[in-house]
Amino acid sequence: MIYLDNAATTPMSAVAISEMTKVMQETHGNPSSIHGHGRQAGKLLREARQDLAHLLGTKPQHIFFTSGGTESNNTAIIGYCLRHQNQGKHIITTAIEHHSVLETIDYLVQHFGFEATIIQPVNQEITAQQIQEVLRGDTVLVSTMYANNETGSLLPIAEIGRILKDHPAAYHVDAVQAIGKIPIHPEELGIDFLSASAHKFHGPKGVGFLYASSADFDSYLHGGDQEQKKRAGTENLAAIVGMVAALKEDLEQQDEHYQKLEGLKSAFLDEIADLEYYLNESQHQLPYVVNIGFPGQKNDLLLLRLDLEGISISTGSACTAGVVQTSHVLEAFYGPDSHRLTESVRISLSPLNTEEELKQLAQTLKNIIGD
Repeated sequence: MIYLDNAATTPMSAVAISEMTKVMQETHGNPSSIHGHGRQAGKLLREARQDLAHLLGTKPQHIFFTSGGTESNNTAIIGYCLRHQNQGKHIITTAIEHHSVLETIDYLVQHFGFEATIIQPVNQEITAQQIQEVLRGDTVLVSTMYANNETGSLLPIAEIGRILKDHPAAYHVDAVQAIGKIPIHPEELGIDFLSASAHKFHGPKGVGFLYASSADFDSYLHGGDQEQKKRAGTENLAAIVGMVAALKEDLEQQDEHYQKLEGLKSAFLDEIADLEYYLNESQHQLPYVVNIGFPGQKNDLLLLRLDLEGISISTGSACTAGVVQTSHVLEAFYGPDSHRLTESVRISLSPLNTEEELKQLAQTLKNIIGD
């Protein structure tokens, strides 16, 4: 079995599993309890928050633990826009965002009278100039991803941050696909909110975090006073500890991993040089994702045949209830009638993958497409 769908989720690292197991075996208290067991749990929670803040180059009070990227995106977008709707009800985002951003903004449009400007890519790129051209006095939030989950395309986060420096709008960045892969320090980049999810960098599923430059946003979940009264509910302590351990390990080997993935991608493309194919990517790109199409080959059938050979890839985002559907990202890139929408597949890599696995994928593709 070969796993090449890491943009959907990554295998958990040994260090994350070890740290989580230790917490589950030794720490039983609720971090909000005042007795000894609770204080022990609370200490671990504080240390995890401090460690994560250090990794991001910020302070612990800017870190809020959540259940993952979707909750972090919802919290930042809904929480900030509703708190500041008296300052403006205009939101800017892009057509290639994850559904947890696009659907959340649409919710504000449909139910609270917000207006959204959705930037379309030009030549597979989103530029800072496009953001600047549609900024208005009543723009309250700009929300963009850092790296696209379907193509690996990078957006010009630092440039957008500089543009917004002198504008009252807040800047939210969905960094789910970028965190752990490239250096990210939100305060240096001019980011006000940053979303991340542990299972994209070899941590556990169901946990993530939100960086917020201030607590000036409405709570998304209501109840207890956890997370500085901004996120009610008992913290998933074991998962939080595992997440921080996984991210720390990834960041310690970040340059090495990046170079390895560049090599794996290059070697794979060399192996299939005799096949007719095209890549769906932009000028600025992460090597972790290879969005590739083979003319005349239907992506759903290709995915199925690879699955029968024990190779797992995808046709795009995993957050569509297991349904193979047309990619809204590729539609934004190439238009609704492009053949690429039904031919393209996503091969997403991690440092755990090997050159031998990519060679086997290449040979299997040659066997299938050569039939």
